[in-house]
Amino acid sequence: MGLVNRTVVTHFILLGIPNTDGLQTILFFTFLIFYLCTLMGNLLIFSAVVADSRLHTPMYFFLCNLAVLDFGFSSISLPKLLANLWAKNRIISLGGCMSQVFFYHFLASSECLLYTVMAYDRYVAICHPLRYCIIMNRRVCFLLAAGSWITSSFHATILTSLTFTLPYCGSNVVDYFFCDIFPVAKLACADTYVLETVTFINTGVVPMTCFSLILLSYVRIVYSVVKMNSAEGRHKAASTCASHLVLVILFFGPCALAYTQPELSTAMVTGIQLFGYLVTPLLNPVIYTLRNKDVKDALRKLRGVRHWQSDVRQLQA
Repeated sequence: MGLVNRTVVTHFILLGIPNTDGLQTILFFTFLIFYLCTLMGNLLIFSAVVADSRLHTPMYFFLCNLAVLDFGFSSISLPKLLANLWAKNRIISLGGCMSQVFFYHFLASSECLLYTVMAYDRYVAICHPLRYCIIMNRRVCFLLAAGSWITSSFHATILTSLTFTLPYCGSNVVDYFFCDIFPVAKLACADTYVLETVTFINTGVVPMTCFSLILLSYVRIVYSVVKMNSAEGRHKAASTCASHLVLVILFFGPCALAYTQPELSTAMVTGIQLFGYLVTPLLNPVIYTLRNKDVKDALRKLRGVRHWQSDVRQLQA
């Protein structure tokens, strides 16, 4: 029996976004602007919350965690995609591909769990206002945030390990703009049934469980708001939840569309993924800034401190 010549894959080639020939320059500058605005917006939110002691509350503590997640989430594949568009550098090492798979599922799962924690925080604040400070104390907030990160790290480690323990000894061309489980697993020269089953269960159960808990929290919140006698109280409660609710819709909406509509074309799925990478991390700080007076005051205060420091440096010079 003849021996089959198999070369072990040490790198992959990302084909990028389909049907974009001739649009590379426009897409490069568009994605670059979105990326820089996302990094700046989330960095400003994080700095404002840390600098202003009035914002050292559970809600803003979780908002800081969300800013860090969005900062990292937008950086998973966009730098490589920008390099692909500008310099046509489509090669990614095996380690780089593993990193993209791990951090994509780690940060996405963390964000999913964090939205659930934020919904619980809003539930306690509106339904149990007198016990809020006792229930959502500093230790509980830290444990909830740390639990989200740690749980997600296990989730991502399992999926990444299952993906890259498969043998890759044939084609190394990934028909996508970043390394994800299913595009990479197509290249494996072994049975991927276990990986596909575990991935489907994990990526289905985690979001559905989180969404169900968020929905349950908001059912209780709406019930409590309806029972309020004060119109001002109802307005304040609705305003408090509106920003979080918009972010939940932006996060779970594209996920539900991509995973519940298998007949969607590759171009449509790619567009949904890009929306999650480009638009959602940028809208998070914008939504909280535009709708939140405390955050806007903290940003003005932060800008005033920077101007004062600049004036002091000029005087010293």
